Amino acid sequence: MPSLLEQEIHSQPEVITRLLERETQNVRRIIAQLPEFDYILIAARGSSDHAATYAKYSWGTLAGHTIALAAPSLETLYHTAPRMKRALVVGISQSGQSPDIVAVLEEGKRQGRPTIAITNDPNSALAKVADHVIELHAGQERSVAATKTYTAQVAVMMLFAALWNGDQQRLDELQRVPETIAQVLQGAPDIARQAERYRYMTQCVVIGRGYNYATSFELALKLKELTYMMSTAYSSADFRHGPIATIEKGLPSILIMPNGAAYPDLLDLAKELQKKRAELIILSDNTEALALAQTPIPLPRDTPEWLTPITSIIPGQLLGLDLTIVKGLETDTPRGLHKVTLTL
Repeated sequence: MPSLLEQEIHSQPEVITRLLERETQNVRRIIAQLPEFDYILIAARGSSDHAATYAKYSWGTLAGHTIALAAPSLETLYHTAPRMKRALVVGISQSGQSPDIVAVLEEGKRQGRPTIAITNDPNSALAKVADHVIELHAGQERSVAATKTYTAQVAVMMLFAALWNGDQQRLDELQRVPETIAQVLQGAPDIARQAERYRYMTQCVVIGRGYNYATSFELALKLKELTYMMSTAYSSADFRHGPIATIEKGLPSILIMPNGAAYPDLLDLAKELQKKRAELIILSDNTEALALAQTPIPLPRDTPEWLTPITSIIPGQLLGLDLTIVKGLETDTPRGLHKVTLTL
């Protein structure tokens, strides 16, 4: 019987299809009702924060919005509320229960700013405090490590980006994402075989840039949660500013590098790491990049770069699942973790 984690990874085409069917008109309505704002302040933790990081790029490039990521501790630890004048305040939380994220939206409302909650629980504290709610429609996520709720959150960010952009082509591209996810999942047996090579891996670096900067952090988190290894995420630009000195022969280096604006920089870095004899695990839709890797993980061709954070993280989820299995670890209840984490 497949683990809960495996079942939830494979449920993602249906989850994203359901989300787009049920929330597209809601997001369109919310956008039409929003008052004028100068920037967007997003409060999130963990995987939700990685979805927010993706929004920095997609909402910036496709809609021209300035995005700031909130520091919720200002509200709950230091009892100091930053000025939110002219802000749109957004809270992202799978459970909608974390008090610090709720506190940011409460403060936004106190200052008279519009607020949006993005959550899997429309009856949560976060949803109740917000002016507008987008539900993820992911169903109960029973495995501790978030998979389908993360991609659903990213899909919501994509939906806002497409509708703010106003080009129907963007929305059409997004509607094809569930089909592309299903294509990615067909490669699951190959990734399971590739994972055997890394049974004894205890550390790695995970590198992306641009839209997939967020993906590098989410993949590194999945490896930490599921396999307990020290996986560290970087932008390829930041990696050159010091961390590249840590590369030694055989160090597993995961590069997320689909075609797009960030690809040439990552290709140069991959070649540099190859010279340093790093162990390259490359996720790409470009044969030139895949040829550099000891472990090539192909991505679907012709996916627009702004949509690749979903198609790129799913092979990462599968890799985390398979490494957990080959290492003989618990897939659904990693040690020391709980499904809902309440941070103050």
